[in-house]
Amino acid sequence: MSILAALAGLAGDVVYAQEAPAPARQPAAAPLQEEGTKNAAAPCVQPPPMVRIEDYDGPFKKVVGTFARPLERKAVPLPHYTSAKLCTLKLKNKFALFVQDSLDPVVFLSTAFDAGLDQAEDTDPSYGQGAEGYGRRFGAEFAGQASSRFLKDFAYPSIFSEDPRYYRLAHGKVGRRLLHAVEHAVVAHRDNGKQMFNFSEWLGTASTSVLSNTYHPDNRRGFAPAAERVGYSILQDMGFDVLREFWPEISKKFRLPFRGESPPASPKPNSATQ
Repeated sequence: MSILAALAGLAGDVVYAQEAPAPARQPAAAPLQEEGTKNAAAPCVQPPPMVRIEDYDGPFKKVVGTFARPLERKAVPLPHYTSAKLCTLKLKNKFALFVQDSLDPVVFLSTAFDAGLDQAEDTDPSYGQGAEGYGRRFGAEFAGQASSRFLKDFAYPSIFSEDPRYYRLAHGKVGRRLLHAVEHAVVAHRDNGKQMFNFSEWLGTASTSVLSNTYHPDNRRGFAPAAERVGYSILQDMGFDVLREFWPEISKKFRLPFRGESPPASPKPNSATQ
């Protein structure tokens, strides 16, 4: 009888274990779902900061750095990963780029030089000679450069959602990089990183050529002179893009800092002296 009672009790325990509901699973933690949502869209990549003028050690190098800053300001490295893109320049950033390019010391130096050449060649004879004639030519040159930067760096890039910066390839064969620099006159980048036609280069150059007739009263009028000025300006911009592309190699040759250069590693402390 005791054996039968034990078997009956064991059977009851088995039936109760089968009828007992299984404990419900705990839902996945909410923070993990939020983290997955945040990681779905990769953040944009910020370009390296500009090289400070204080980082050029020596008077000669500071002079070179002063002339290099306008080149570096509009040159950013092309992301090496297809999933990465440079952060978009907002409207205020494009306007700040225009202001910085217009008030750079190099702009005043180049304007003074160009005005001197115009004075020597007696360009725009209606301006006359002497200090007054030079002042008028200086104002005309400065107005032309400022209007060009306004249209190419701010106005048309804002209208067409275009990035006015040059995307530096910075690696590969020389021929490929040279072609990449030259084709920037035709191919630009949108704010979202995709490629597009360089409206800012062509429309900005053409608009600047038309506006120049207002402050260069002795300019030759007509389609042919305007096309000549547009072609010369675009070739000049191509030359600057080629210089932007190969500026890291030039800087390394003369031991100058450049944008995107890895900072020198700090020397490790000598364990023997500790």
